[in-house]
Amino acid sequence: MRRDQITIPLGIPDIQVLETAVNERGEIIITIESTKNGTRCRKCGKWISKAHGQDDWVMIRHLPAFGQPTYLRYRPKRYQCLDCEGCPTSTQTLDWHEPNSPHSYSYDNHILLQLTHSTITDVCAKEGLSYGSVAGTLERRIDKQVNWSGLAEIATLGLDEISLKKGHKHFVSLVTARLSSGEIVILAVLAGREKATVIDFLRSIPPRLLQTVQAVCCDLWEGYMEAVREEITHARLVADCFHIAKHYYAAADDERKQELKRLKKELPPKEYKQLDGSMRAFRKRGQDLTPEERKTLYRFFRHAPSAKQAHELRKRLTAIFDSPLTKSQAQTQIQRWVKKVQASGLHCFDQFVLLWNAWKDEITNYFAERQNSGFVEGFNNKVKVLKRRCYGIFNLAHLFQRIYLDLVGYRLFAPPPISG
Repeated sequence: MRRDQITIPLGIPDIQVLETAVNERGEIIITIESTKNGTRCRKCGKWISKAHGQDDWVMIRHLPAFGQPTYLRYRPKRYQCLDCEGCPTSTQTLDWHEPNSPHSYSYDNHILLQLTHSTITDVCAKEGLSYGSVAGTLERRIDKQVNWSGLAEIATLGLDEISLKKGHKHFVSLVTARLSSGEIVILAVLAGREKATVIDFLRSIPPRLLQTVQAVCCDLWEGYMEAVREEITHARLVADCFHIAKHYYAAADDERKQELKRLKKELPPKEYKQLDGSMRAFRKRGQDLTPEERKTLYRFFRHAPSAKQAHELRKRLTAIFDSPLTKSQAQTQIQRWVKKVQASGLHCFDQFVLLWNAWKDEITNYFAERQNSGFVEGFNNKVKVLKRRCYGIFNLAHLFQRIYLDLVGYRLFAPPPISG
């Protein structure tokens, strides 16, 4: 063996290397031959071993070697079936290459690893591939819908919507699951958020998995709530506490806005200027305020007692949600809070009180096991990053593929670590 040469394994079964060459572009061309004797008949499925010539030479892209593009060159073998009528021939299928694919399975895995948390355009630039070549790998190797057979259970189901376009247009529903292990999986990307659409999806879940759903977390969108009530009657329906908090925080903030509008008319400009920063301070939790923000809030409350009252009521309701209460205790305390709101004379919480009266059971289901849609919100933020990175994805099947790949790409396609 020459000292300026080394031997590296191809990691491909049932082949022998006939020749290795480097072309004028620096690409490595490895000519190989299959050592596998026989294949399955394309008609009857039986194993056949009567040789019947070879197909034309093919070149497929393989993993790069020393940073150089590498290709495998071989002639697929053909075999004849003597048991089928007309003795048809079949081209040998190989464990490391999908027929008609321009890549080996190993190189497909490499592309998908590069595509995880990246874009098709970026991978094309890095690998010197066409857009169609990378997109084709995604189409061949990543399913466009969930593979139910790969799931043993669904512990917590999450429903939420995102907008695919600016201005809150083109809503789609993301259906996710948090398994008992804590793993988050994508189950579906649904067109729209109508009740009928959600019901159709819930009915598509295999009964064995539907029985394992312990809780469903979603916001107060009526389509979601009613669909779950009708189709998963055994599961606990939990109104997400983060969405609930958004509602009563916004209600208190409405009072702040009204008071600031009034004070702008009534106070001298110099004195009103001292209230700059009150919005930020008002929206923060008390423990997060800086000393300066506390002073600003105190000045504001001195001029706007009703805003102070709204702020105190908001703080009290947050404390209830943060307390380790049972569902019954929570219902009692929130009902007392509602009475305080009604006695206060404030009207900013009127819509929230209506919300509470309509959904109190679902709202307080949160206290049963402190379940919420935090995992859904975190997941949605990742999807929004994916949308921005790819400048929007409007094909729902492709969106499902990309979400799935971002979730599991590193786990499925990264090479195993080298043991020390």
